[in-house]
Amino acid sequence: MTSASGTSTRARRTNWSALIGILITVVLLWWTLRDVSLREVWVHIRGVRPWLLLLTVFLATLSFPLRAIRWRLLLRLEGEALPLSALWHAVAIGFMANNVLPVRAGEFARAYAVRSMTGVRFTTAIASIVVERVLDGITLVALLAVGAWAGGFSAGTTIGGVTIGTLVRGAGVVFGALLVASLAVVRWPHVALGTATRAFGLVLPSRWSQRLTGHLEGLVRGLDGLRTPGRLAAVLLWSFAVWLTLAASFWTAFLAFGIDVPGSAALICQAIIAFGVAIPSSPGFFGPFEALVRVTLGLYGVAPEQAVSLAVAYHLSTFLPITLLGMWSLSRARLHLGQLRAAEEPSGEPADGAPA
Repeated sequence: MTSASGTSTRARRTNWSALIGILITVVLLWWTLRDVSLREVWVHIRGVRPWLLLLTVFLATLSFPLRAIRWRLLLRLEGEALPLSALWHAVAIGFMANNVLPVRAGEFARAYAVRSMTGVRFTTAIASIVVERVLDGITLVALLAVGAWAGGFSAGTTIGGVTIGTLVRGAGVVFGALLVASLAVVRWPHVALGTATRAFGLVLPSRWSQRLTGHLEGLVRGLDGLRTPGRLAAVLLWSFAVWLTLAASFWTAFLAFGIDVPGSAALICQAIIAFGVAIPSSPGFFGPFEALVRVTLGLYGVAPEQAVSLAVAYHLSTFLPITLLGMWSLSRARLHLGQLRAAEEPSGEPADGAPA
């Protein structure tokens, strides 16, 4: 009875989150299109240079196998690297899930998929994905700062009511603090686990305390990629490779639409989008993506119709390949969307190396 009640509560929470996301999407799409001529948007799309748009799609899709290579440095099973093919399928499944399932289910779907294919602990996979996000944030802050400096913007330039200086400083502090905390846990894992276990024991029943401690041990294992300076440096280098590849895809998209902006605009545009789509929205981030592209390109004096045409074409053309690849990977992994929709750590999870 308790389990059914808990499941019902989670379902209601998910439904409310999905409804809020859809509402935000509708509002942002209205704001983006409120004063835009759809006829002119279509004219700009029809005038795109097709080979440059194809190059854009190729570069954007290339970032996903690069993510799998980086993830292989972070995620280990009993100290050994996991098969790159399994990691690639899990990455494709995760990003496909973000495109078709509500409430950003992709991160849990990715962890669920890699656990099903390799036996690595769910919590360990989740922790490695959190580390990825922290390093992504640090990389994007650095590239945003470079883009703002190269583009000649002052720290007081505002994007959506927030100054660039505030965004860089705030994001730098948050992601920097998370990285320092992660490194501290890696350096002194027994201290972190011991402190957490004592705290759990003081406020929770023994059964829940033991369960949370077991989950925490899995999370700590997911930070192993930060244990050695050489591997941390390699992960950072691959992080820059991922985001510079994506920046290149935005640059070729600008060329495809004949948008005359400096190359640094690609760095600013991708950083603003990456931070901005963290807000709730419908699957695929429709609404926030288009609004953020319009706002960012507006800094360079790009007309709303031209900015919206690029946003729509880029979003749709890069949305399809990873969604189709993810569906293919889902079939290869012998999983289905229903499992991903309910993806969460099961009770009695097997230890590393045990069959999933």
